[in-house]
Amino acid sequence: MKILVYPHDLGVGGSQLNAIELGAAVKQLGHEVFLFGQPGPLVDKSRELGLEYIPAPIPRRRPSPSVISALVRAVRQHGINVLHGYEWPPALECLAASKLVGASTAVATVMSMSVAPFIPKSMPLTVGTEQIQSLETSLGRRHVYLLEPPVDVFSNSRLADIGVDEFRTHWELNDDVLNVVCVSRLAHELKLEGIVSALEAVDNLSRDRRVRLIIAGGGPAMDRVASRANAINEATGRRTVVLTGELRDPRPAYAVADVVLGMGGSALRGLSFAKPLIVQGERGFWRLLTPESLPTFLWQGWYGWGTCSSDGQDALTSILAPLLEDADARSRLGRFGRQVVEDRFSLADTARRQLAFYDRFVTSRPSFRRSLTAEAAALARFSAHQVQRRYHSYFGNSPRDDFNAKPVAASPDAASLRPNGRRA
Repeated sequence: MKILVYPHDLGVGGSQLNAIELGAAVKQLGHEVFLFGQPGPLVDKSRELGLEYIPAPIPRRRPSPSVISALVRAVRQHGINVLHGYEWPPALECLAASKLVGASTAVATVMSMSVAPFIPKSMPLTVGTEQIQSLETSLGRRHVYLLEPPVDVFSNSRLADIGVDEFRTHWELNDDVLNVVCVSRLAHELKLEGIVSALEAVDNLSRDRRVRLIIAGGGPAMDRVASRANAINEATGRRTVVLTGELRDPRPAYAVADVVLGMGGSALRGLSFAKPLIVQGERGFWRLLTPESLPTFLWQGWYGWGTCSSDGQDALTSILAPLLEDADARSRLGRFGRQVVEDRFSLADTARRQLAFYDRFVTSRPSFRRSLTAEAAALARFSAHQVQRRYHSYFGNSPRDDFNAKPVAASPDAASLRPNGRRA
């Protein structure tokens, strides 16, 4: 089978890393896998993993006619069987290309916190949480499957040779200060609220504890984060907050952590390093992963929705303070988290489920009539979405990331959903 994997961009981020690592794992199962996308930092990572890279044109709008044309050329040149788009713009572009080249099948993956309603309901789809899968099923989507964010449990391990000593030396971490680590894109939507809470919580805790916050990542909110970090460091008289910027390989940051803060794939990679995890969400949500809280995260994903944004600092402080004092608890919870990742989220197992997903829809596609009806309905929803975007843009209040700004976990329907347990 020949598969083209198309992430929404090739900057450093969880969904993109998942796409590339899964593609490489499927390649190891004996298939040809190509990476398609606009040039970015992860191109080198894909080449290291043995994926052939096909550059895409820079789109002026999404879906992009120039990108669709490039996909069509790639399908014809390489004999692609499956076009796999991650998030909604690549999904729609892959779908359009597959319609122009009848021998290919388009599938989609959404790792955002909700699914764009204009991805046609006939399009085979994987999502990252049971809760989102359940909602999409209730809305009439027939082909939606659970494929949780995978982790390479071998390369993301304290036993892997990843240059930890060099990282400690470079960032001046060779001391007895406890490291609270957050590896995250510094985005305004979804991420920034929790990062600000972490800054304030560690600032307070550092007054009578030897604790440091390490934030590894870059993004549009960097200036705001850096401004507050500099103020904290000036007030405390030491490097209470360390900003590394975007790291091509963030694994050493997880490895030096005593406690990890995170959501989504970042949370899972922290667990793979056997670190205690405090899950970050929005509106003041923070929760420690324990055997008791695990079912919640297996259902709604590594994220949560609290009651009030202003509660975040106190909520995080109340979890961090006792955890920093109890080395035995940190060790015990770290071992528990590592076992969770090995049992449920390993990359090798996920790749086999991904391949089964491809096999199903290469050999059995939705009927022409059902596809046409679903695609016409999706086009109408997309048109309405574009009108709404232009309206909000005119008044200056358009969200930066539509479907991370509307998480299923925060929707009025979330409480009524129930697990259905399906897997690809």
